[in-house]
Amino acid sequence: MSLNNTPSADRVHIGVFGRRNAGKSSVINALTGQNLSIVSDVKGTTTDPVKKAMELLPLGPVVVIDTPGIDDEGELGALRVKRSYQMLNQADIAVLVIDGTEGFAKEDAAMLERIQKKGIPYVIVCNKIDEAQAGSIGIIGEPADSLLLVSAKTGAGIHALKEWLAKSLSSAKPRYPIVADLLAPGDLVVLVIPIDESAPKGRLILTQQ
Repeated sequence: MSLNNTPSADRVHIGVFGRRNAGKSSVINALTGQNLSIVSDVKGTTTDPVKKAMELLPLGPVVVIDTPGIDDEGELGALRVKRSYQMLNQADIAVLVIDGTEGFAKEDAAMLERIQKKGIPYVIVCNKIDEAQAGSIGIIGEPADSLLLVSAKTGAGIHALKEWLAKSLSSAKPRYPIVADLLAPGDLVVLVIPIDESAPKGRLILTQQ
């Protein structure tokens, strides 16, 4: 099976979270080298989670998830924030983007706490370092390898983010193998495949593959 044909279920899901206008979409575009997400100065441009299956070197086949701002306001905004938190259930790796010009806010801290409770590998990406002033980040107690300084505008730090994602790939593999924990190389396997009249001709479903 080629990388382009890899089913979404077999891809590492990278969830990108953060407040409105922190630069989540800009970081995604810089990371992928494509205009996958709409970028605007208007707060709340991303109103629903957006998933994009693609090949991201050196990781390979991934699904990138762009999420609404976790500081959205109003009744509708609260629903959008809830949807962002729900995306944690689908994320194998979490990228928390903070605005380097504004520092670490209470919404960032709340999301980080939830990520840590779920045990998801994560990295904090401090965006807009080309505009930030020294000492404005305000994150205390985070390991150095969990915090990256980047600028989606200039591209600074984007390569380091790719390297971090690649390093974390091994711990982000699917956690629930079907039979990989039961078989060893060279074992004899008998595969029983039920085929009925409704099955597409000459095609096997994913679990049969």
